Amino acid sequence: MKREGIITRLGAIRGAKVVQLALKAKFFPFFFIPPPPWFHKYFITLRYLYPDIYATMKIIDAHSHLWLRQDTTWNGQKISPLPNGRSMFLGEEVQMLPPFMIDGKNTAEVFISNMNYAQVSAAVVVQEFIDGQQNDYLDIVRRQYHDRFFVCGMADYLTPGFFSEAEQLIESGFPGMAIPGHRIITDRKRVMLNSDEMMRMFHLMEDRGIILSITLADGDIQVGEMREVIEECPRLKVAVGHFGMPTVEGWHEQLKLALYENVILESGGITWLYNSEFYPYPTAVKVIREAIDTVGADKVMWGSDYPRTITAITYKMSYDFILKTTELTDEEKTLFLGENARRFYGFDELLDIPRVKNMSE
Repeated sequence: MKREGIITRLGAIRGAKVVQLALKAKFFPFFFIPPPPWFHKYFITLRYLYPDIYATMKIIDAHSHLWLRQDTTWNGQKISPLPNGRSMFLGEEVQMLPPFMIDGKNTAEVFISNMNYAQVSAAVVVQEFIDGQQNDYLDIVRRQYHDRFFVCGMADYLTPGFFSEAEQLIESGFPGMAIPGHRIITDRKRVMLNSDEMMRMFHLMEDRGIILSITLADGDIQVGEMREVIEECPRLKVAVGHFGMPTVEGWHEQLKLALYENVILESGGITWLYNSEFYPYPTAVKVIREAIDTVGADKVMWGSDYPRTITAITYKMSYDFILKTTELTDEEKTLFLGENARRFYGFDELLDIPRVKNMSE
């Protein structure tokens, strides 16, 4: 991958087939002029000249959501569907889904259609209290689309005795468990991540090889608890979501959790964190660059937080700003956009999804 990045127009016009042979042979003929260090800032990448050359890159979304009906309460407030993709959310009417999803359903089939269009091979489906528990629906999704989705179960962690529910979900075949850590702190109670019942669940997950997908409260509020979990269950694989909330002071403490051997960071929601600056999210790219420099390129993954993020942008836009940036190397892009997730979650035989030309092209 180190030599696959940028080439001159002179080399490009020789044709994609010659380029592919050269890359495979790790040999560049005389007509490939080595570009100077500043070259990539002024010319287009090989990916956009000949996308088929990069067909081996498999893109995996490490943070997404699905639901049949979003009808629940959290912290004493209601979340319920409204017409035209809107929801009543904690006392406020919001556009929860794109307006063409008029029935309030966020189904696997619609997501797969978006994935196919954006050439995303697979996705990790997590859960959130604000969507309600979706275990029954996601169990169907897990069985029906096992080649496209890694699906996490979610217990009612706010209710004592949740260990039995978690154990049943694991026994039923869920390969991961999701914890919206920022939602287990409410106005009336706080469930500690290092509580006896949580630790009992984490030990079970470690023993069974179940992956933990967790989002933490802002800053370092839960980092100390999380460190205790990681150190007591060193074989437990942990994906920390929302990229550690880099727009909040103290996010570096969440980032540094990825220095532990079996902990990785995923960027679900990073486009809404930087929604105010909007596409192509230059500050988000700088944060990703900083994370790679701090914990390593093999410890970060792309996540979209579909479908909430695509009320503002298209699904493809939630990752193609990474492809277009010059701040990351081609190898780092490959790791971030899919290879790290493939290894971490154990995806096998990922689909090759061809690009289909838009009618407007």
